[in-house]
Amino acid sequence: MSSGLLFVISGPSGVGKTSIARAVEERLGGRFSVSATTRPKAAGEEDGRDYWFYDDETFRRMIDDGAFLEHAQVFGQHRYGTPAAPVRDALERGDLILLDIDVQGAAQIREAAPDALMLFILPPDDDELLRRLRNRGREGEAVIQRRFAEARAEIDAARTTGVYDALIVNADLATAIEDVCGRIQDRLGTRG
Repeated sequence: MSSGLLFVISGPSGVGKTSIARAVEERLGGRFSVSATTRPKAAGEEDGRDYWFYDDETFRRMIDDGAFLEHAQVFGQHRYGTPAAPVRDALERGDLILLDIDVQGAAQIREAAPDALMLFILPPDDDELLRRLRNRGREGEAVIQRRFAEARAEIDAARTTGVYDALIVNADLATAIEDVCGRIQDRLGTRG
C-alpha cells in the first residue's frame, strides 16, 4: 500500500482546473507527473521535464508492455500517456502526484489505480463557461464554439461514467481551491 496519493483533476477548457491544480501544487507540495508523447519536441522543451518524448514504435511497445497508467491518441495524430513506474515510485515515497487528464484517461486511471482521488471541475452553468472561454482571448469564435461543444460532451461523460469521486462546481475560484485542497487533505489524513 502506497503512502502517497495520486490526484486526478479533470474538466473542460476554461473551467479553472489549471489554477486549482497549481494551488494544490503550491499549498500541499504536490507535483505533476511528466507525461509521455510521440509529438515532436517544441523549442525550449526538455525531455523528462516537459514530456518524455518517444517515437511511435517505442510508445506502442510501451503500451504492449503495460508501461502506462493511461494513454490515448489525440485527434488521430500523436499519442500521450502517463508512465506508470515514476508515478508508483513517487507514491511509494509518499508524494502527492497530480494528473490533469480527460475523462477517457480518468477511466483508465480508475482501473489502474482505484485508490486515486479523482475530481471533475464544473462551471457554474453553460453561460459562464462560454463567457470564460471568450474571456481567455486566445481563439476566434469558431474555435470557442468547438471548445464549448467539446466541454458539454466532456461534462456529460464525467457525469455518466462514475469514475469521479466528486464533481466540484467552480463558481468562485478561492472556494473551489479550498474544497479541492480539503478533499486531498482528508484523503491523506492531514487536515487539521
